[in-house]
Amino acid sequence: MKIALIGEYSRLHNSLKEGLLELGHEVLLVGMGDDFKKFPTDLNYDAKIARKPIFSIPNKICIRLFGWDLSIPERGIRFWRILPKLKGYDVVQLINETPVQTFAWLEKIILKKLIQQNKKTFLLSCGADYVSIKFMVEGGFRYGLLNPYFEDKSLAPYYEHSLKYLKKPYQKISEFLYKSVNGVIASDFDYVLPLQGNPKFLGLIPNPINTDKLEEVPLSQEGKIVIFLGINRNARYKKGIPYFEKALERIRQRYPDKVEVVVVENLPYAEYINAYNRCHILLDQIYSYDQGYNALEAMAKGKVVFTGAEKEFREYFGLQEDEIAINALPDVEYLVEKLSYLIENPNKIFEISKKSKEFIHQEHFYINVSKKYVKTWEGN
Repeated sequence: MKIALIGEYSRLHNSLKEGLLELGHEVLLVGMGDDFKKFPTDLNYDAKIARKPIFSIPNKICIRLFGWDLSIPERGIRFWRILPKLKGYDVVQLINETPVQTFAWLEKIILKKLIQQNKKTFLLSCGADYVSIKFMVEGGFRYGLLNPYFEDKSLAPYYEHSLKYLKKPYQKISEFLYKSVNGVIASDFDYVLPLQGNPKFLGLIPNPINTDKLEEVPLSQEGKIVIFLGINRNARYKKGIPYFEKALERIRQRYPDKVEVVVVENLPYAEYINAYNRCHILLDQIYSYDQGYNALEAMAKGKVVFTGAEKEFREYFGLQEDEIAINALPDVEYLVEKLSYLIENPNKIFEISKKSKEFIHQEHFYINVSKKYVKTWEGN
């Protein structure tokens, strides 16, 4: 098949592309690289002119007067110019409801043309969109990434990107896509719950993890236990980072001779994936039911990850007994207790490490996951 993957925010589409190529398909990945993460793309539509220093002041004026920066129209224009190259594909897959990240009215025009000039189009639910944010606002989750905002409205600037999906223009994009695409696929359990009962929902396909590209560094049994926290400044509150920071401060005081804490911020993906090689424990995120891409790659490398591992996820994968990750909760005392147990019982770290690697190979191996995508695309 001839396949176009549109958008990239986590490495999901890169790993899927690698799996599809192994299966003999022709694949084009179109994306922006996702800012500082700099993910590879075949065609890139990210703003370049608007980011030049000469446009710094005009950009600030534009933001103050109109509430948007010059990169927004530039992305739309750049994607429009590559649309002629995106014709006649057997399958087009969108990373989310607004992969271009331009004005909503222009996004809809671009998506409509993209769908019309290709055979099949599928939508991934693997990030903030109208359906998932609406589900959160209506109390569908016990807790979610909007919790900090609900508790403190002064955090609104950190949630501007997520909350915009509730605005009418984005609702219209969502409604248009759900009428137009061949189906919607959830990438993890956090997106299954909002989609249950939706006639376009085709089910969950786990994130593809290319373990062939991940260097596994055996956990050291000597010296201090290394705890790693990687921070994306823009997602600080959505990921629950303040809970991790407070817990780490307590852990530092409690075990000064037993632990080493490593904290990094806003690293490009190529650097980040190696920055935590020495760690035993990786702190990923608080507000999730399932593991995101970052957590899965760390698990594949044998790290004990604090992330989403709620009962719904465990039941789906039949993990009632096996602990493959630590279910992180918005509770500092709970986090300190879980970290303390691992520090005082290091054998448990190696036990979870082994099970997490086995789980990734069993459920997330990129070639097997790519086969599931192909089967779903062909069947719908």
